[in-house]
Amino acid sequence: MVRSTQIARVSDLLPLAQSVDDDGDVSQAKNQAKLLFRKLTPTSETRCSIESGPLTLHYVVQPPPGDPSSVVYLTITDRTYPRKLAFLYLDDVTREFERSYGHMVAQRTLRPFACVGFDTFLQRTKRLYADSRTAQSAASNLDRLNEDLRDVHNIMTKNMEDLLWRGDSLDQMSSMSSSLRDESLRYHRAARKINFEALVRKWAPAGAIGVLLLFIIYVKFF
Repeated sequence: MVRSTQIARVSDLLPLAQSVDDDGDVSQAKNQAKLLFRKLTPTSETRCSIESGPLTLHYVVQPPPGDPSSVVYLTITDRTYPRKLAFLYLDDVTREFERSYGHMVAQRTLRPFACVGFDTFLQRTKRLYADSRTAQSAASNLDRLNEDLRDVHNIMTKNMEDLLWRGDSLDQMSSMSSSLRDESLRYHRAARKINFEALVRKWAPAGAIGVLLLFIIYVKFF
């Protein structure tokens, strides 16, 4: 289930809003979220899942880091909670926050938790996604899992221990993601080349015979 949600401005880590939670089991994950925010850079992944024991931290950055109005939306869920639903939840939160408070984000005089009233929407949406089976059924009926959400296989997943305690960075994750995409592109290009060469080997003899027959017919009759 969705346990907690935090929203912060990326440029200075100013907390804008967060859900009011009674769940003490996520206190450590909330502290890890603050450390995670500090690691965001203009080259960081904009959608990512960080596994932390029995929990997973999912985040979305919109607009991308580097923009003065860039905001990070993070939710903490059970590790068994479907990633598709976690990011669908974040997409709902992102759209509503931008609609309600997007015009305020870039203000340098903004106070911490200036958007505290957003908790009402967070609590309502959190209840909607509390039961993964109910939420998944509703989302399926609206075709939103396939139409409104990017394929979660393209979202980088990292372990919290690697990220926070072994010195890995979100930039390294971004580089790894780019490297994987480049390797995949090279693989597809190589596969197309191999398929083309196989077609040439298969049909070249028949083509040569056909050209020869046409030449003979041309010479004989013309």
